[in-house]
Amino acid sequence: MVPCHLRERIRNPAATCLNGRVHVVVVGCGRVGSGLARTLEAEGHSVAIIDKLRKAFRRLPADFKGVTVEGSGFDRDALNEARLDEAGALAAVTSGDNSNILSARIARETYNVDRVVARIYDPRRAEIYQRLGIPTVATVTWTVDRVRHWLLPQEPSTEWRDASGTLLLIDRVLPEHLAGRKLSSLEVEGKIRLMAVTRAGVPRLDAAALVGQEGDLLHIVVMKGELNTLNALLPAAPEAAARPL
Repeated sequence: MVPCHLRERIRNPAATCLNGRVHVVVVGCGRVGSGLARTLEAEGHSVAIIDKLRKAFRRLPADFKGVTVEGSGFDRDALNEARLDEAGALAAVTSGDNSNILSARIARETYNVDRVVARIYDPRRAEIYQRLGIPTVATVTWTVDRVRHWLLPQEPSTEWRDASGTLLLIDRVLPEHLAGRKLSSLEVEGKIRLMAVTRAGVPRLDAAALVGQEGDLLHIVVMKGELNTLNALLPAAPEAAARPL
């Protein structure tokens, strides 16, 4: 196998569909993993879920159409059976921090899955993981909707809205192909304002003066009627289009 540091980073053409649906691998079939699998499948996404215990799959509904794989989230055979090579996203949501981070790193560094998220129990580790380029969410703030926000960033996920519902605060991860551009270019007078950026786990208020880096988490205020404008400013990478699942 070609070493990671020599391998060209190429997005799998089957990872993202023209209709926005993706194949997602979920590691861990506990309450969060099973709930996430159900939600994603109900939205039309293809799902494979991995767990060490076969009985864990009892949490899935009887009509679950996804793939269930008995095994470890860092075992090559299990990951291949889950079609990780075709996946656009992976969520590692087992009960072990180290296992989740290992699964996420393998997905990103070996299988070139761009969008990964890992559940953690120890929030003190969050900054370390963020520096590895892996979004993490501590258990105390963990929800299925929050995981979806990281896995499917093209879908609006509102962190806050004013009483009228017209002013929205939205978090977006800077697309890799926009790294190197001034973040101020993402603002539109009277419509979109970049309020802050979290970089390597550290929040900064001088966002508009910064040049974007891969992994930046943007905190953006936008008028509700300008979501299409925001989507145009933060589009998916050109190479993301692919054949349907």
